[in-house]
Amino acid sequence: MNDNLYLKDPQDTELGQKIVRHSIQLIDELGLEGFTFKKLSVAIESTEASIYRYFENKHKLLVYLITWYWTWMEYKIDFATNNIKDPYERLEKAMKLITEKKCYDNSFPDVDETALQRIVINESEKTYLTKQVDHDNKFGLFKGYKSLCGRIADIVSEINPKYPFSHSLISTCLQAAHQQVFFAEHLPSLTDHKDAQEEVYSRNFEFIHSLVLKAIQK
Repeated sequence: MNDNLYLKDPQDTELGQKIVRHSIQLIDELGLEGFTFKKLSVAIESTEASIYRYFENKHKLLVYLITWYWTWMEYKIDFATNNIKDPYERLEKAMKLITEKKCYDNSFPDVDETALQRIVINESEKTYLTKQVDHDNKFGLFKGYKSLCGRIADIVSEINPKYPFSHSLISTCLQAAHQQVFFAEHLPSLTDHKDAQEEVYSRNFEFIHSLVLKAIQK
């Protein structure tokens, strides 16, 4: 996690971990627009000032949470594909992990990954669709997302070294993996995934995996 994402590393203290845990709950419940540090301070039984010692504002807190999610996804993909030689199989594993409905990960007890995935689906584009995106990028705030994209794009290039759009393809698929779930729930005419129940995740995998394979076929 990039040091520029926070003023003080929340993982280093019990209060910081509490801030992360309760911010996920509140943003999931209220959305970013309805979320404030004042409401968070009430939830953690502390003060707004104590939260500002960790995060400059709620936008930086959101970027931190979304970056944690992408970094966690890269870790899971690395772990799942470490001993697999076939790049097609590694690509399939990566696409499944990206598109599946997330469950609680016991390895990280302070993070509700199920709620965090909902935040990624609903709020992730707000991290970079801002006027300060170039400034944030200069300080490496999107490194987790770019690293994950690069990791999967490398698999695409391994399968077809002549395919010229590996990063464009994978960044589009990462975005679609969450947009299609959002559309299914809120804007169903924009997707062929009919609802936001369990089936939408499996259908999304089929869609994105086939999209990638057809694009990179030799």
